[in-house]
Amino acid sequence: MTLSAALLAPAILVALQVGPNPNVGGLQGVPDELFDRPARTTEKSAPLDPGSQWLSDCLDLLAQDPSRAHTMAQLQRNASTGSDRVLANHCLGLAASELTLWDDAVTAFIAARDETPVEEPRLRARFGTMAGLIALESGDSANALLILTLAKREAQAAASAPLQAIAATQLARAMVANGQSELALFELETATRLQPDAAESWLLLGTLLRRLERLDEAQTAIERAGTLDPTDPEIGLEAGVIAVLSGREEAARASWQSVIAVAPESPAALTAQDYLAQLAPPPAITSTQEPS
Repeated sequence: MTLSAALLAPAILVALQVGPNPNVGGLQGVPDELFDRPARTTEKSAPLDPGSQWLSDCLDLLAQDPSRAHTMAQLQRNASTGSDRVLANHCLGLAASELTLWDDAVTAFIAARDETPVEEPRLRARFGTMAGLIALESGDSANALLILTLAKREAQAAASAPLQAIAATQLARAMVANGQSELALFELETATRLQPDAAESWLLLGTLLRRLERLDEAQTAIERAGTLDPTDPEIGLEAGVIAVLSGREEAARASWQSVIAVAPESPAALTAQDYLAQLAPPPAITSTQEPS
């Protein structure tokens, strides 16, 4: 079975969103499209091949005990070759990211990318994008820029619009971190064109346009983001920033109050409270009723 069959075959896959483990850290907001996993099946007529079964077991363990999954994946990687080694690095990278072992995670995903055949650019793009995303989150923006540039080329070779959009979005983040705002703007515009329903790309586009003092365009982008994901506190927070810089204090106040209402325990809510404290008090409401 090819790597694509092991990781992507529709009949045996369900989407895996790599969510953060609140006890150990981990990456926030990894796009669903980056990682699929073999599904558990009770159908005797459709057993998983050994490699897919091992990956399924490792990812099940990852959800319960990332440290044990990390050790399991290391042992499997050291004992494997070919596609089995790629699958081991796949789980190892996920486990390392859950444990915030950023260098280990980047190394594992780069190895998975490099050991995936060039005939499978979709997988190479996925592994490369994840490696770049982790490098970026760890603060290594220069390395992230190199990794994500290659990931974007792999995604283009795969002719996958969603993967191209994800790679372009993360590449834009790396470019901003490296002081390349105009190039980042091009990448975000590309991402929103390829995947117009991705709220994160519109949020990042609005934020970058605001930093470039293109407030009218920023407003359009953040409105689009809010339409796609009206409960995302980061979108509400940015909408308020754009509004206050445009001289619309009451709109800013409404945006930040909505952030607190929707996600009162979030970091965005704390920031919104700080911003609200810096605004002038709202105008007093005067009564128009005649005294009785």
